[in-house]
Amino acid sequence: MPPTYGNGKICYIEIPATDIARSADFYKKVFGWNVRQRGDGSTAFDDAVGEVSGSWVLGRPPATRPGLLVYVMVDSVAATVDVVGLYQQPA
Repeated sequence: MPPTYGNGKICYIEIPATDIARSADFYKKVFGWNVRQRGDGSTAFDDAVGEVSGSWVLGRPPATRPGLLVYVMVDSVAATVDVVGLYQQPA
């Protein structure tokens, strides 16, 4: 089944880890994620339904503190920036 595309869809996640192999094993066993090695040697994943992919990264604090990056698909960067500007609080 092809992936679903759409404005606002979460499409990629970077998960901070102190031990990538251990973290990858956890998500594979608990959630059924497909864990794979990229050509550059990094460990990546695809979720259990093939809709979201991502990777584990070193050098950021584990998810017990802020550090998780979530990428959101948009139809237009310029239009999205305009909308974001409407919600910014005046300084």
